[in-house]
Amino acid sequence: MILVLDKALDILEHLAQDRERAYILGEIAEALQMNQATCANILKTLTNRNYVEHVGKRKGYRLGQMAYTLTSDLSQSTSLLLAAKEVMEKLTAELGETSLLGILRNYKRFALHQVHSNQDLQARSHSERNVYETASGRVLLAHTSQKELENWLRAIGLPQPDVWREASTRAGLESALEKIKEKELAIVYTTAHVVGLAVPIKQNNSVIAALSIFLPEIRCSASRQEEIIQALRKSVKAIQGQLNRTKN
Repeated sequence: MILVLDKALDILEHLAQDRERAYILGEIAEALQMNQATCANILKTLTNRNYVEHVGKRKGYRLGQMAYTLTSDLSQSTSLLLAAKEVMEKLTAELGETSLLGILRNYKRFALHQVHSNQDLQARSHSERNVYETASGRVLLAHTSQKELENWLRAIGLPQPDVWREASTRAGLESALEKIKEKELAIVYTTAHVVGLAVPIKQNNSVIAALSIFLPEIRCSASRQEEIIQALRKSVKAIQGQLNRTKN
């Protein structure tokens, strides 16, 4: 048995008991009968690898994104799908455009669900895409913590200028993500003349997914954009309401 690995797994299992709660260092060490310095060192490594998120000295630690990515977070994905599918059907029917439910997985934007329009000319998206290339990916990245962003940059680097010109430097990326976070909206124009618009979906004040509409640029006038944005925000409220009812 590798003792330090055994202790690391004990910590992860302890944090997983209540995923919405943050545990302070002393509490974790006491519960696991672990030396506090050893516990702190293991937590530091787990935090650096994004399996644990440090939410502040007074608040403590909780499971990080990689812990969910590793397990695919099936329970959360299932409840999210149940809450979103009917809403997305109505959204696509109302707008006549393809809708997509996106999450972050394996350092990519993963399409958890799509509802395709009946338009003769329509845009399509692969299940996995570079996070910088899509509106939903940018929205999700904008709502990660600074530590998570560092991990993303180590894994995939900065966006290429032909993908996201204004964000191709570190300062540019941080500025662009801050604007997206403030507006709770990302709009992406691709070289294939497709426009994607996305807004975040929240649960317990944390962004867990993004809802997007994407369509050919020829059908996306300024007035049409505003209509889509309003419909997206209305749909997100419906999804969040359903998630809260399911939890309760």
